[in-house]
Amino acid sequence: MSTRRTFLAQGAMLAAAPVLGGAAPKDARREATPRRVAVDLIIRGGTVYDGTGSEGRVADVAVHDGRVTEIAARIAERGTEEIDAHGLAVAPGFIDIHSHGDSSLREDPRAESVIRQGVTTIVAGADGSSRFSGDAGDSFAEWAARTAALKPSVNVASMIGLGSVRGKVIGEIDRPATAAELTRMAAMVARAVGEGACGASTGLEYTPGAFASREELIALCRPLAALRLPYATHMRNEDDRLLEAIDESIAVARGAGCPLQISHLKMQGTRNWPKIDASLARLEAARAAGVDAWFDVYPYVAYATGLTNLFPVWSRDGGTAAFLARLDDASVAPRIRTEALAKVELIGGWDNVQISRVSAAGDRDAEGKRLGAWAKARGVDPYEGAVGLLKRNRADVGMLGFAMSEDNLDRLLAHEYSMVCSDGSAFAIDGPTRRGSPHPRGAGTFPRVLGRYVRERKALSLTAAINRMTARPAARVHLRDRGVLAPRMAGDVVVFDPATVADTATFANPFQYPVGIRTVIVNGRVTIRDGQHLPAAGQVIRAS
Repeated sequence: MSTRRTFLAQGAMLAAAPVLGGAAPKDARREATPRRVAVDLIIRGGTVYDGTGSEGRVADVAVHDGRVTEIAARIAERGTEEIDAHGLAVAPGFIDIHSHGDSSLREDPRAESVIRQGVTTIVAGADGSSRFSGDAGDSFAEWAARTAALKPSVNVASMIGLGSVRGKVIGEIDRPATAAELTRMAAMVARAVGEGACGASTGLEYTPGAFASREELIALCRPLAALRLPYATHMRNEDDRLLEAIDESIAVARGAGCPLQISHLKMQGTRNWPKIDASLARLEAARAAGVDAWFDVYPYVAYATGLTNLFPVWSRDGGTAAFLARLDDASVAPRIRTEALAKVELIGGWDNVQISRVSAAGDRDAEGKRLGAWAKARGVDPYEGAVGLLKRNRADVGMLGFAMSEDNLDRLLAHEYSMVCSDGSAFAIDGPTRRGSPHPRGAGTFPRVLGRYVRERKALSLTAAINRMTARPAARVHLRDRGVLAPRMAGDVVVFDPATVADTATFANPFQYPVGIRTVIVNGRVTIRDGQHLPAAGQVIRAS
């Protein structure tokens, strides 16, 4: 089935959305003078890709009062503001279905590294962690009001994190939920999605989410079923037990009766790279059996997480203090070391671990360094060096792990059930969010797909890539007026040069913005134009 046909079958949004405008009617083309009513903005002469997977066509796009009003070969009106897009691509603003960009909005609502990629909407609350729990005094509605007050440059939607829910009710303890706790947690999820949360997420490699049983996850995802909102999961394992983790994810979605979104699908460690065939086969079989299963992927061979993720989940039971105490406990420390070293061996050794962030000023020299080389320079054993970092920083240490295959990325990005995500943070080359050495995906994901994987590696077509960045994620999380360029849809637009668009952020220097993104428009307002950041118009968006 073609990309377009597959998407139209899955995205109910598109059935209701207006069709991309064709050439203007003959009478309109014969008008001797422009109509009197001016519109806010007209984008002239670009190749318009509507987001559905249709091929591009040269057209003008009119935006007024925050909405697309017309797409035609030639629009007669004059715009209060006009953009010359000849030779450029015009697409719906990109939607990041798995983002951590909300984490720094209070410090810097510009979200520079996000908006400059052409991303106009982020979906936050990923990996089981949201900035609300759904409880009284900590609701989605209260979070939405706080976020809107920040006046962010990008639109912000959010899932509810089931780890945040469990942490609120049970804490960091590894034990089953009681019947009363399960009832309370399910009510918190139901309240959140009722107020506009666009799904529920888990981070099953993290605590406290890792302590949730399959039965608990099914119970907490049942409120999603009636609204057809997705269960988005950072699975329990992404390496040696990957296939079992996929099976569990499918079982949760099937048991709850809700859609499944596997977050940042990957195969970690060289020995697991061949599992791509079995992984995709499982998803395709689940779909054939009636499970609405999709996945997202970011275009990098390194992941980002906390350094504690190299250490076994059981060692983190009880929170930070308990974890740090176990590192010195002679009765369990040797076992922790053995399991941590096995994880490091899986990803290729200590030089495949890069420190991205520390909290202790005395360890700043580790940021951006490969842990093996850093430990050698300090004259310490790498494992002891890692443990020392964790102790001095109260376990608050970030890392990147270089563990994936670029050939697998080609296939995952091109797969008919994939979407593009960043899993990245928002930062800037100046100001309070320039700190540490973050994963470059926070500044480069979407231009990297367009430049490296479309133009250079030819893993997928430009139309397919745009579809995976726009209409697909919008439909998946019920942002029904986003993701497609058509009359009456929101005025979120990106204008870029397909011949030059590229990421420039690297693992060595992540604080670099992409090139080739000419104009970014959010809710009808030009926010980025030729490198200049203009007044923001982002909103909090609720699932509909």
